[in-house]
Amino acid sequence: MTTETSEESKELPTSVDLAAEYEASGVAEVLRELDEELIGLEPVKQRIRETAALLLVDRARKSMGLSHETPTLHMSFSGNPGTGKTTVALKMAGLLHRLGYVRKGHLVSVTRDDLVGQYIGHTAPKTKEVLKKAMGGVLFIDEAYYLYKPDNERDYGQEAIEILLQVMENNRDDLVVIMAGYADKMDKFFSANPGFRSRIAHHIEFPDYSDEELLRIAEQMLDGQNYHLDEAARAAMKEYISLRRQQPHFANARSIRNALDRARLRQANRLFTSARGPLDAEQLSAIGEEDIRASRVFQGGLDVDRPMHTGEQK
Repeated sequence: MTTETSEESKELPTSVDLAAEYEASGVAEVLRELDEELIGLEPVKQRIRETAALLLVDRARKSMGLSHETPTLHMSFSGNPGTGKTTVALKMAGLLHRLGYVRKGHLVSVTRDDLVGQYIGHTAPKTKEVLKKAMGGVLFIDEAYYLYKPDNERDYGQEAIEILLQVMENNRDDLVVIMAGYADKMDKFFSANPGFRSRIAHHIEFPDYSDEELLRIAEQMLDGQNYHLDEAARAAMKEYISLRRQQPHFANARSIRNALDRARLRQANRLFTSARGPLDAEQLSAIGEEDIRASRVFQGGLDVDRPMHTGEQK
């Protein structure tokens, strides 16, 4: 008489409560964080919610023994700088981990320089080392189109592309690749490299923020550092956003962060040079109108839109 193993005798469930799975899996928590931490981006958030629903249903079907195939999860994020692509990629890594589609749920963010070597035999080891670090998580390739430089016959980007394509196909159950960059350049990149387009199922477009959203982002950033805009400074910041948007190299939330860094420098200098006697918490925390209007943008000049410290790009 043959004794059935516990695996063989285990009965498959005949139904599943998706709402309960949604809460128990931790997906609800990730999506709440996405809503709380990122202002605007409603089309992006909707696509992430749809992807989460797809994966929840896929996991439920698997648990019931229904035929299923692991969905292709490689993605393309297209949009202008400073629209939250890296932040969303980080949340996506957490979501995929909680649902069991990646083992670790970490995010490895790279650019061309991390993948492509400068001489023969240099590219393959660099690319493979990055992929090794990313296994079990998400590889985020920013400005991915710079991998492809057809005009330069001595460029080694094509070698990195071929390795990436192979790993994206053969290791898709252990690695998710997200490629990001400007929408028009990403379209040209995919047209020139059809292998990528065929392996990427989710193309998500990140819209620019509105002026009102950027003002809310500015206040959120300052609040996180225990600063705030006084009433006049808030009006000045609103005007600054409108003017700065019309200038070259505008980078949405990234430009706002850089502008606030400069405003804090001006506020600190103003307090240091003009204060007489002790300062209270309100004085140390308030960004004034003069700290905003000192920007060259109000005189028709261009702000130097350069990160003032590392780790600030979103």
